[in-house]
Amino acid sequence: MSPSSVRDDTLLQGLRAHLRPLPPCAADDPALVQRLGRARLALLGEASHGTHEFYAERAALSRKLVAECGFQAIVVEADWPDAWRVNRYIRGVSDDPDAGSALAGFERFPTWMWRNTVVRDFVEWLREHNRALPPSRQVGFYGMDLYSLFKSIAAVLAYLDRVDPEAAQRARSLYACFDHCGQDSQSYGYTASFGMKPSCEDEVIQQLREMNQRAADLLAGSREDRADLFFAQQNARLVRNAEEYYRTMFHGRVSSWNLRDSHMVETLQALEKHLGAANGPPKMIVWAHNSHLGDASATEMGDIGEWNVGQLARDRWGSEAVLVGFSTHRGTVTAASEWDGVAQRKRVRPGLEGSYEDLFHRLGEDRFWLPLADEPALAGLLAGRRLQRAIGVIYQPRTERMSHYFHTRLPAQFDAMIHIDETRAVEPLVPEPAWHAGEPAETYPTGL
Repeated sequence: MSPSSVRDDTLLQGLRAHLRPLPPCAADDPALVQRLGRARLALLGEASHGTHEFYAERAALSRKLVAECGFQAIVVEADWPDAWRVNRYIRGVSDDPDAGSALAGFERFPTWMWRNTVVRDFVEWLREHNRALPPSRQVGFYGMDLYSLFKSIAAVLAYLDRVDPEAAQRARSLYACFDHCGQDSQSYGYTASFGMKPSCEDEVIQQLREMNQRAADLLAGSREDRADLFFAQQNARLVRNAEEYYRTMFHGRVSSWNLRDSHMVETLQALEKHLGAANGPPKMIVWAHNSHLGDASATEMGDIGEWNVGQLARDRWGSEAVLVGFSTHRGTVTAASEWDGVAQRKRVRPGLEGSYEDLFHRLGEDRFWLPLADEPALAGLLAGRRLQRAIGVIYQPRTERMSHYFHTRLPAQFDAMIHIDETRAVEPLVPEPAWHAGEPAETYPTGL
């Protein structure tokens, strides 16, 4: 037996003493729920944007935390205007007849990320939970991403048209700066970043200042007024940050990534202030990819100067932010082969040798979780760097090592890790012929 095999066997034996078997529903694990329930910010990750079990376990844990631990907000890696439509539905103040209709606002690729069967059922549960509660105690559903530049401009203008037509006209004059790009965010970013057209930086900052002043002047308004104004104010903030993001994305990944995740944390802070105005500091649940919620300083991302939501959350909320990652060894996933491509049900290759996914598979347990932050001996066993897989909305098995793996120190990245050895693709609500057809029997060489 080689020295490396001996080391691996010793590591596996040590890990088995720390792993905690996971019930068929993660929310039925009292220790895990208790760990999350003590947090003010429960950050629930995912190793892909298209795995049924990741969505289902997050939904189950969120139901438990909302119903029994006082959490007031679900904040997801989604666009603010689209999530607000869902927020109105679960509060019973929209015209949407059902959750599927409320989710129809998620039209941008990838539609399956939020328009899927698990999220639909979870949204219906949130509406039913809220039904018997006063508005001040209802749970909300919010987006924290910044891709909705032009939809957010439209939302600001629609709000001002309704409450202050003169202010709406001023806003139109400022936002007219974007007219030349035909509502194409990337076209705007390209032409502005290379000096082909003037940037709109000054205009979006001025409009945000006006919205912030309006918010300061109307603090004494009704709760409904404050909610509508908060929605519009956040859209103005998003426009300001998205304008900078799209200008920056053509000058390197690091700066644009950092701007995006900084915006997400700004949104969490704004929600904390808004929701806590009447009831004290709120407890919030965050759904996003592992790459956003695991502390970037423990990964290759940190090595190149990137930060993320998890790292900034620890800086802002300390131990009151609990970071939970998810992983899987094999199965299927909903993903595309290229950006803006069709949704496909793809096979997930077994975890690469030497990766966390491979290590967890070799433990021989189908479902378990590891309390990384609570057991120093466990953290010591996993102190070295290993590969970790990340599948976003695109999955390319042929280039998996290069495009979907990076090195990380797991105990520093997450407070807990949930592993489900075999998983299946999340089912889209939007009819996807390629997804229902499934993947061909062999789509990549077996020798790769």
